[in-house]
Amino acid sequence: MSEPIATEPITVPPFAVISGAQVQHALRGRENLIVELVEAAYRLHSAGDSVNPPSYFLRFPDRPSSRIIALPAAIGGQVRVAGLKWISSFPENVEAGIPRASAVLILNDHDTGYPFACLESSIISATRTAALAASAADWLSRGRRRPMRVGFFGAGLIARYIHTFLAGTGWSFAEIGVHDLSADSAAGFRGYLERSGAGGRITVHEGAEQLIRSADLVVFATVAGQPHVSEPAWFEHNPLVLHVSLRDLAPEIVLASTNIVDDIEHCLKADTSPHLAEQLTGDRDFLHGTLDDVISGRVTVPAGRPVVFSPFGLGVLDLAVGKYVYEEVVRSRELQVVDDFFYELRRYG
Repeated sequence: MSEPIATEPITVPPFAVISGAQVQHALRGRENLIVELVEAAYRLHSAGDSVNPPSYFLRFPDRPSSRIIALPAAIGGQVRVAGLKWISSFPENVEAGIPRASAVLILNDHDTGYPFACLESSIISATRTAALAASAADWLSRGRRRPMRVGFFGAGLIARYIHTFLAGTGWSFAEIGVHDLSADSAAGFRGYLERSGAGGRITVHEGAEQLIRSADLVVFATVAGQPHVSEPAWFEHNPLVLHVSLRDLAPEIVLASTNIVDDIEHCLKADTSPHLAEQLTGDRDFLHGTLDDVISGRVTVPAGRPVVFSPFGLGVLDLAVGKYVYEEVVRSRELQVVDDFFYELRRYG
C-alpha cells in the first residue's frame, strides 16, 4: 500500500458512533456516485494498493445455518483507512420479524491504528454489494444485447438494494420476475417494486425454472448454503447472472458458463459454487477472469454463453463506503463523538 508522507502531528483521534439513520441519509439517492466510489476502491485493490486477508467465519455447532463473519481490510489511495466489518447472518430471524443480517463497521486511523468510528453496517454492506452488482451488470453486458427482462431469485434486503442501484444507474426493464420460497417475501418485494415505480410487467413465479428462463438478467440473492439449481438447460438462452449469494448454482452450471469473479483467491473458498467447481475439476481453467480484467480490457466476455458473476465480497469496499459516510457525517456537523472513549493516554499517569 502507498504511504503518503505525514504532514501533521500524530494524535489520538476522537471516537464516534454513526447510526443507521445517518448512514442511510448519507447514501440515499447517490447510486451513481457510490458505484464510482466502489469501482475506484475495487481498482485500487486489483492494483495491489490494499490488504484484504481471507474472511473469518464464526460458526455455531448447534445453529448450522447461522454465522458471524469478520472481514478485516486496509486500503490506500485517497481512502487511506483500515478496519473491520463484523456481520452476522441468522436466517431464523426473519420468522421472528427482524432482519436476517446485522453488522457494524470499525474504521481505524491509518497513522495510529486507533479506531475512530463505529458505523451501523448492514446498510453499508448492502450498498457496496448492490453497487458492485450494478457495475458488473453494466460492464458484463457490454458487447451483448442489453438485458430487458430481470429476474430476482430471493426477495430480501439485498435484492431490494440491487434493484435500487440498477434503477438508480439507468436500468429499466420491460419485465421483472420474482421468486422466493416465502410467498410473503415475494409479495412484499412485489409491493416494493410497485411503490418504487419500477415500470414493466411484474410477475411472481412459483417455480425457479420459470423465473430463470424468463429473464435475461438473473439476480441470485438467497441464503442458500449449498447448490439448489442444477439444470444447465435452464440457462440455454445465455442470460447474465449476478450470483451474489454464491452458493446457488451446481458446479455443472458453473462449468457451462463464462465465469467472472471479483477476486479469484477469495471466491474459491468456503464451498462457494466456483469453489465446488474447482474441487470437481481439480483446476481453475473454468474462470475467465475478474471484473477488473473486463473493465481493463484484458478479458472480453463472449456473447454465446451464460455469464456468471460471482462476487465474494471484499472488505475494502465496505471501508470505502464507510469512509465516505464518515466524511459526509463530519461535513453535516452531526458527528456523535463519545467523549473520553480513549482514556488512559499517558504511559505513567
